[in-house]
Amino acid sequence: MTSYIKIYGPPLFEAIGTLEKIAVDMPEVCIMDLMIENSPPMSEMEVQEYFRVRAPFVTEIPVERCSKIISKSGVKLGEYDFYFEWPKQPSRAELNQLIQKIDKAFTPLGCKYTITTKEE
Repeated sequence: MTSYIKIYGPPLFEAIGTLEKIAVDMPEVCIMDLMIENSPPMSEMEVQEYFRVRAPFVTEIPVERCSKIISKSGVKLGEYDFYFEWPKQPSRAELNQLIQKIDKAFTPLGCKYTITTKEE
């Protein structure tokens, strides 16, 4: 299952960084491939470097998380800005927890979003 996020309004760059931080702190989800389509998978060092430069508020990603945080499914974004990929069907409580984390993180940014969860 995949939870797609559509962000409305600025700051889009900061909002995506915030979603990445949420993903790092939720070990049960993967996020979209951060590189250009059809590129080779990112190494652990490349994942660390990406987050060091792109999301400096992510202090460190555990090595075992580096190999799992990037989705290998090839899911496309389409009209969405970001996605969280669940390894198993999330419970209602897990989805609510994700929504609460996004709500809390987006409040100071002032941007709005929609979330759509669907089975691929």
